[in-house]
Amino acid sequence: MKIGLFIPCYVDAVYPEVGLATYKLLKHLGQDVTYPQKQTCCGQPMANAGFEKQAIPLAEKFENLFKGFDYVVAPSVSCTAFMRINYPRLLNHECETAKKCMDVVEFLHDVVKVDRRLGTFPHKVSLHNSCHGVRELGLSSPSEEHVHPFNKIKDLLQLVDGIQVVEPERPDECCGFGGMFSIEETAVSAQMGKDKVERHIQTGAEYVTGPDCSCLMHMAGVAKKQGMKIEFKHVVEILAAGL
Repeated sequence: MKIGLFIPCYVDAVYPEVGLATYKLLKHLGQDVTYPQKQTCCGQPMANAGFEKQAIPLAEKFENLFKGFDYVVAPSVSCTAFMRINYPRLLNHECETAKKCMDVVEFLHDVVKVDRRLGTFPHKVSLHNSCHGVRELGLSSPSEEHVHPFNKIKDLLQLVDGIQVVEPERPDECCGFGGMFSIEETAVSAQMGKDKVERHIQTGAEYVTGPDCSCLMHMAGVAKKQGMKIEFKHVVEILAAGL
């Protein structure tokens, strides 16, 4: 399989180590990975802010740049969900490339079907289930649907030596980031973030992990401002640790 690696702009600018860990992990698992140099933002910030027309040229560029790959893999559930769900509507036609977009967690779990031991991370880790991952990509079971519980993120983390995975009370409740929501409803967003971080801390975990840097960034900012003692790592950093 030919894999096109898409690194969202906020990952590239703020968390480049997550992009590197994604590439490292995919290569370790024998995948044929290419990082197209001319990639840009997927257009999600513009569309979420109400400027959908400004996202269309970015969607068109993405379609053309990644059309030669079997899969497009990204370490971001929000960007992946935006491209897969919204590109066909924005471009007003069926998008072959958008259909091939997968978050790295679902790609490793559903396509590669990783079943061997990965890295080493001897720490207690609280799992954060980002809203886009739960309700648009199906990475874990939404509590409101009362279906049989599953969690693809947890399945992969169990392949890491030394790790202890826990989940907070109300495990799929929003952290309050929500992109533009955190700007337009600052006080509500901050309180939701504080409540969420407190629940993660109550598990006794040393780290919070999840599949989306935006959620982790929001909670890390809240924790730092409130003086809360807990660290944050993207799930691919943990899966690739010690490889």
